[in-house]
Amino acid sequence: MNFAGKTVIVTGGTQGIGEGCAAVFAAAGASVVIASPDDRRGPQVAAALTARGPGHVHFIRCDVTADGDRAALISGAVERDGRLDCLVNNAGWHPPHKPIDDFSLDDFRALLELNVVSVFALAKLALPHLRRTRGSIVNVASLVATIGQHHATTYVATKGAVKSFTKALAVDEAVHGVRVNSISPGNVFTPLWQAAIDAAPDPVQCREDGEAAQWAGRMGTPEEVGRLCLFLASDATFTTGVDHIISGGAEIGYGRKAIAR
Repeated sequence: MNFAGKTVIVTGGTQGIGEGCAAVFAAAGASVVIASPDDRRGPQVAAALTARGPGHVHFIRCDVTADGDRAALISGAVERDGRLDCLVNNAGWHPPHKPIDDFSLDDFRALLELNVVSVFALAKLALPHLRRTRGSIVNVASLVATIGQHHATTYVATKGAVKSFTKALAVDEAVHGVRVNSISPGNVFTPLWQAAIDAAPDPVQCREDGEAAQWAGRMGTPEEVGRLCLFLASDATFTTGVDHIISGGAEIGYGRKAIAR
């Protein structure tokens, strides 16, 4: 898979899945723009990935919930390279697990702004440029948008919205030659997962449980998710409006369930 001479924007690109995506696109020769509010880590990640080559990675500070930052991100990338070929809408957040009773309406509104509204807004800003290159959008949803998750009503709802938005936008943009797909990762080992392990009463058991949730017997890596994004952007030219689960088989097969009363 080759993306040389093309430009991709990856939001949330300074850690976790976003950093993995940036690394894979850079290895494929792309000009990669990573966006994040983290202006301490961002330049370091960009420099490290550029040093690996053959692509170049640039950092633009961006809070994806801020209108001005979003506009500056898209315009900055296009001004730098004169084109835009792919937008990876990866930035998002999973709140701590708790029942619906403990989520406020403001909690839900804020998560919608980050996980859904930013995806809509950045796609809208990027599309005039993507139409010129007949490029693509990859939106990062989640496996739990399909299978549900305990004590995660707000997060699951936002990722379900991302999946549905992807399909609707793919219909509209087909006339322009722009493909729109989503990916739904399961357990991918990221700094967020490590933080959950560190906070667990039994970190070893927490890690083992995370690994055992997949038929693959392990968690995925950010680079594995990145390779799926690159495939959708580069080679999957007959694929649009599809959600691609990347989960190590976590969702298949019956499992023991019980309702606590």
